[in-house]
Amino acid sequence: MKLYAFNPDADMALGNNEENYMAPASIRRMAEDLALLPVWYALPGSGVLAPSAYNADFLKQMQRQFRLDVRLVTEPELPDFSDVQVMPWGWNLALRKRLLKGGISEKVLPDLDTLQKYRSLAARSRVLALHARLQSEGMKEICGIDSCLVRTEDESHSDLSEVIGRYKEGCVCKSLWSSSGKGLCWCWYGFTKPVSDWCNRVLKTDGAFMVEPIYNKVEDFAMEFYADGQGQVCFVGYSRFVTDGRGAYQGNLLVTDVQVEEWIQRYISLEAFVQMRESVRRGLAELLGADYMGFLGVDMMVCRLNEGLSYAVHPCVEINLRMNMGIVAHTLCDRFIASGSKGFFSVEYFPATEALQEQHARDVQEHPLRVEQGRVVSGYLPLVPVTPRSRYRAFVKVE
Repeated sequence: MKLYAFNPDADMALGNNEENYMAPASIRRMAEDLALLPVWYALPGSGVLAPSAYNADFLKQMQRQFRLDVRLVTEPELPDFSDVQVMPWGWNLALRKRLLKGGISEKVLPDLDTLQKYRSLAARSRVLALHARLQSEGMKEICGIDSCLVRTEDESHSDLSEVIGRYKEGCVCKSLWSSSGKGLCWCWYGFTKPVSDWCNRVLKTDGAFMVEPIYNKVEDFAMEFYADGQGQVCFVGYSRFVTDGRGAYQGNLLVTDVQVEEWIQRYISLEAFVQMRESVRRGLAELLGADYMGFLGVDMMVCRLNEGLSYAVHPCVEINLRMNMGIVAHTLCDRFIASGSKGFFSVEYFPATEALQEQHARDVQEHPLRVEQGRVVSGYLPLVPVTPRSRYRAFVKVE
């Protein structure tokens, strides 16, 4: 049996790199509210680590509607599953300690050296090597290789100002370990004091950060992969997602791979797209070797090159070396959405529990759920229970 765990603080914990790391209260709330999310992508016969309160009844309801072959495992039950293979959202030292303390055997957990290799591989700076590989192959219809890595030991305050000043149209600084639009500093007006403060703070904690131009983005998408831990990487599928103006994740379109390949031809040729996919896959296999096993995603974007209808794809905005919402959306579409239906998958935060309860009730009434043969034909489906304490919800809306 595999045991899935949703730990959305994975990237933040990697940045902290301490086994006693504690996530901010909002992220701990998210972890609790969405603890049951893995039931939608877990393999049949698996368990999902989550509190029983609210989750047990909700899971029973979903099992009846969708024939989900998963079981709930609570923290006090962990000693009964000491030799299980744990499948977290992402690995880090703090999660390892939590699982050890809970009763999971050390022999089935990654050791400290493995986690340090993983942390290094998960850094945003790894995109530079993949970019270089793609560029060396002379790929057509790609853009987005103008980025650099700034390190503490060789960059003074004046050097930082010079680096950022190179980008006349603005740039974005990225911390090495963060996700979903977090850890970004948008530099529209040069090396201002807020930018300087951000750079110095991140250099102190991470030792380096990325600097990239602000591209004329048209749309976001990703390619999803699986690494077998033995040097092989296979393509899993595509995902299309939506972000706000500052790069924060808002949700995924529920689309098939065929639909994505039809969509991308608005911008580039399918031949170039498939070549790009295979080149990225080979590059990932070379980059990861036998040092990582699990899912990963490569965020990409379509960019406009000029005022006319001329486009290119940035093939490696970020490498998310962990489970991600794109794979969740791809799995939902593949397993649980009726053929011919279209929809949207999202995770939302509400500052007040009452506001979430009201929106949930409104969606239930205005978008009645219709399920046929275990697949959603139309309507609103909450993927986790919405409780009196919830501030986060994960859901799909299908039409």
